[in-house]
Amino acid sequence: MKLHHNPASPFVRMVVVTAHEAGLVDDMELVSTGVFLPHQPHEGVIGDNPLGKIPALVLDDGSTLFDSRVICEYLAAQAPGAGLLPADGPARWRCLTVQAVGQGLCDAGVSLRYEMGVRPAEFHWDGWIEAQTARMDRVFDALHDVYFEDLGAIDLGSLTAAVALSYMDFRFPDTDWRRGRVKLADWYAGMAERPSMKATEPYVL
Repeated sequence: MKLHHNPASPFVRMVVVTAHEAGLVDDMELVSTGVFLPHQPHEGVIGDNPLGKIPALVLDDGSTLFDSRVICEYLAAQAPGAGLLPADGPARWRCLTVQAVGQGLCDAGVSLRYEMGVRPAEFHWDGWIEAQTARMDRVFDALHDVYFEDLGAIDLGSLTAAVALSYMDFRFPDTDWRRGRVKLADWYAGMAERPSMKATEPYVL
């Protein structure tokens, strides 16, 4: 397998963390994309993913999977013994919902990052910045107050949530998401020490 990879992308990290937890990381070649922005197409990525986005996983038969949710579910299916995705029933839907919550937190964070760090300052949209910041705050509250019990298992939901919170620390260190959310902060501190998380800590190329 070949994964188009940038260590700063939370969506790529979700995949690599899942590969570690599934015992498949040694079967995955990480192919660096370097740094590229949405308005700067990467020809290598476009060749495998018409959306031009990472992560994109090229399988041994030449077919490609994208986006991160699809890839993570694929990896979980290759290692059913790891228990990363319940087979069926309410537990499966709760797991996938928590995964979606974590994905949404990263969506908001990446959008905010582009708006504040890439778009020229004179074109910043204050309303958009406020909306994404509010969205992030709602997710922090939801993980602490609504979905916390679902974070007990090591599965696609909890792993995605952990990666998302790590991205907040990486890109928005002044965001005090731990304040008033002690149990979520304690949970994350434990998750951050997992080998899969330590091995995939983000950095800027």
